[in-house]
Amino acid sequence: MLYSKLAKLYHELSSTPKRLEKIDILSKFLELLSERDSNILYLLEGNIYPDYDERKIGISNQLAIKALSKSTGTPSKKVQELWKKMGDLGEVAEKITQTKKQTTLASQTLTTKKVIENLRKLPELVGKGTIDKKISLITELLTSATPQEALYLTRTLIGDLRIGVQESTIKYAMLKAFFKDNKEYEETLQRAIDRTNDLEEVFKIAQKGKIKELEKLKLRVGKPIKAMLAQKAESIEQGFKSLGTPLAVEYKYDGFRLLIHKDKDKVILFTRRLENVTNQFPEVAEYVKEYIKGESFILDSEAVGYDKKTKKYTDFQAISQRIRRKYNIDKLRSSLPVEVNVFDILYYNGKSQLDEPFEKRTELIRKILTPKPYKIIASKMIITSDKKEVEKFYKAALKENQEGVMLKNLKAEYKPGRRVGHMLKIKPDQRDFDLVITGAEWGTGKRKGWLSSFILSCKKNSEYLEIGKTSTGLKEKKESGLSYEQLTELLKPLIEKEEGRIVRIKPKIIVAVTYQEIQKSPNYKSGLALRFPRFVALREDKPLKEITTLGEIEEEFDNQKKENYAYG
Repeated sequence: MLYSKLAKLYHELSSTPKRLEKIDILSKFLELLSERDSNILYLLEGNIYPDYDERKIGISNQLAIKALSKSTGTPSKKVQELWKKMGDLGEVAEKITQTKKQTTLASQTLTTKKVIENLRKLPELVGKGTIDKKISLITELLTSATPQEALYLTRTLIGDLRIGVQESTIKYAMLKAFFKDNKEYEETLQRAIDRTNDLEEVFKIAQKGKIKELEKLKLRVGKPIKAMLAQKAESIEQGFKSLGTPLAVEYKYDGFRLLIHKDKDKVILFTRRLENVTNQFPEVAEYVKEYIKGESFILDSEAVGYDKKTKKYTDFQAISQRIRRKYNIDKLRSSLPVEVNVFDILYYNGKSQLDEPFEKRTELIRKILTPKPYKIIASKMIITSDKKEVEKFYKAALKENQEGVMLKNLKAEYKPGRRVGHMLKIKPDQRDFDLVITGAEWGTGKRKGWLSSFILSCKKNSEYLEIGKTSTGLKEKKESGLSYEQLTELLKPLIEKEEGRIVRIKPKIIVAVTYQEIQKSPNYKSGLALRFPRFVALREDKPLKEITTLGEIEEEFDNQKKENYAYG
């Protein structure tokens, strides 16, 4: 397919904010898409591989600027100035391509096949001369690009496509294109996506209208899928009302999600962001092999840090650095040990457990796992219909430095990647959100050279909306915890635009933030503002798809008003 056709589709999709219109536009495109061009499904989300694949394009803004300069004959300094002025490197590419000074005999009409071929070579390049080779591959594409193609090529390169298409948009477009929008097939389509985590694989079957073939798609050990997520309960009473009795109550651990895959002697560990962290946690692989019976399985768990001397559990921030560190593993393993708490099983010895009720899944865990405290155990759990028992268990969880408790319906299935109503979390009335940093301000005085004030945003569909600004909770010295210097180093490569001391930042770095209350505010696009927000932790284990939504914050705002009315 000509890349110009895809660029035109991108433009049509970005031209409307209406979800139903996007679905309609995309469904018509999918109807005409041939199987040989099916890997375009990845490009629709700005990717080159399925979500589970660790290979990413990984091109920085600065590298993209060099490639744009080389392909158009525009000085890098000029490209940089335009970027600071326009704030969108894609729009810069479009503008300078319209007036580019040089052409080449190698220029050709771009196809999606050529684009994907070149982009897939980028993650494979390592070693000496890598930068030049990457620039050469990118330049080859940009030299042949029309202005509109250059716009979306550049946005794809830097991971900022801006067309407002998510996995759910593509799912509904497939439903409309291949199953006449029959809602009876929606769940089957969703299950196929859940089990494969691969839109192209699902598309190839859906395109033929083979609903029975979609039902046959299975989990595969070693291929990560998205974890099931919980909704929030305001009280234990609400939990009983929503889930019925009896229900399961488990600790809500203050750690990070770890999905464990085992196939014979091979163990692979994935975070909720689908990152392979097997090398970072060699001891976990040892525990799995030694203390869990089974040839093949997929487990859902939480890794929690603890102090070796006191045996007291630590918070997530204390062990978060183990996720990103790839060196000095033995030292980190000794200084920052983890205990794995297994709370669900998705697959066991050749059979999917997703459709089994939770009570059977949790029984299976306790049957195959030999508990070894401070190594690997089944999650702490009670099954009860008694509110007082839940309250007692909840207090015990908090005393052990955990976040709270999870309430679970005993008959419920496991739904990968979805925030479900049959699993609820209860935490203390400490108000907190997971937000993404989208802007900052350079510091002065003793914070000169550091970003020192940060703009926080929530999410609405594919848009990030500002909801607060803070610098509280960070440390002056990095030895004391998350510092201004550390956060600055993480954010500097993501700066998209600068105006004086103010910078706009590409949404990527997620932080947990507490606050005193939510207020209405005309100053932020969200229409709301957090009063006295404070950094609690860097959430490197969470993907952007899971940050707090505007809808969730509005719900908290409504609850806050009710409380103020009741007690004011």
